[in-house]
Amino acid sequence: MRKEKIIRSTIILVIGGFITKILGMFIRIVMTRLIGLEGMSLYMLVYPTFSLFMTLSQLSFPVSISKLVSENRHNNLRLVTTTIPFSLILNLFLMVVIFIVAKPIAIYLLNDERCILPILAIALVLPFDSLSNLLRGYFFGKERMFPHVVSHIFEQIVRLSLIVLLIPSLLKINLIYAVSFLVLVNLVSEALSIFILFLFMPKNIVIQKEDFKPNRQNLKEVLSISIPTTGSRLLGNIGMFLEPILFTSSLLLVGFSKDWIQAEYATITGYVFPILLLPGFFTGAISSAILPELTRSYVEKDNARFRRKLGLGCKLSLLIGIPMTCIYLVAPEFLLQTFYHTTLGSEYLRILAPFFLLYYLESPFSSALQAMNKSKNIMVDNFFGIVFKSLAIFLLPFCHLGTYSFLIGSILSLVVITSRHFLTIKKEVFSK
Repeated sequence: MRKEKIIRSTIILVIGGFITKILGMFIRIVMTRLIGLEGMSLYMLVYPTFSLFMTLSQLSFPVSISKLVSENRHNNLRLVTTTIPFSLILNLFLMVVIFIVAKPIAIYLLNDERCILPILAIALVLPFDSLSNLLRGYFFGKERMFPHVVSHIFEQIVRLSLIVLLIPSLLKINLIYAVSFLVLVNLVSEALSIFILFLFMPKNIVIQKEDFKPNRQNLKEVLSISIPTTGSRLLGNIGMFLEPILFTSSLLLVGFSKDWIQAEYATITGYVFPILLLPGFFTGAISSAILPELTRSYVEKDNARFRRKLGLGCKLSLLIGIPMTCIYLVAPEFLLQTFYHTTLGSEYLRILAPFFLLYYLESPFSSALQAMNKSKNIMVDNFFGIVFKSLAIFLLPFCHLGTYSFLIGSILSLVVITSRHFLTIKKEVFSK
């Protein structure tokens, strides 16, 4: 019965994820064709900063809420309402920080003052993104996947519509305005998502002012999970934030031109990685579906069931990952031409594809560690992965490897993180 529920939840998430991923890929194609390589280069320079602040604003509350709700030993409404005020205060603080640091980041770190306005746009998106993901955490904990799927599909439709309707007009004014709007469009889509998720909340729930008063015990439990998890994600985002800085600085020192470096970085991060990460919605859906069951199995000390559920998650992930890897190896030019009307990056795609089989296992391994209350291990593993990747990106260009330093760094990071995750799980669960 539990296995059927996991598979049913996974199917709902996979179908919804497939639709939203197709819409997302279509949005990426439209963006690329509308704003061109120069616009994509500018957007990809800003995106790591956007991702970094989104991680800070969410503080991994969705994961905490999902895990605690799945344990079914709290007042679930109080868990959510206690967390919301804390989240909003955090986001207001981050908005102030962005207004202070936007100019220094753009000029001194990203080496492009055109990034100032897009970075400022990030501040307005944060509270909406944070609240919508917090509500999703509640539904994941309840193993109700349909609200997440519906809200995500409408998000993508709204995002696509706004981009198609307004980007051409903004491009006639200024490329910077167009790129800034690509950030701001998330505000509208996340606001719509919040509205839709509220519609799916239980009808018999009555929320009163007293419910928003902080419950210290609930908040303590939420933070005990969210802070280590955020530390892990924050490390990843710091690594992503440093990537363009290290990549650009190192290659400039070697003698490459700034325009060439930005074009290559945009090719790898704007064309190659989105295709490699395309099946990520499958692994994400699978990991979200098995997390509540893994949590219950670990709490009840049923290692046999834990191993079965994790094995199921890995098999389902590889069922998608292996065929996709074969496609990447055989027809990278076809994929790039179909999606982006270019074959730039086909060699990069072919090199990275076999190693990305590890990517399909990393997500279920991470869910297993969260279920085992091993969020700190995830953080440490990610730290080592980022260190290896950052060193490779900065040092290997001096060995005449050029842009291949980025590929080698990405491969090293995957190997280190996935292998360390597996060894921890093996020691804790498979050896008993």
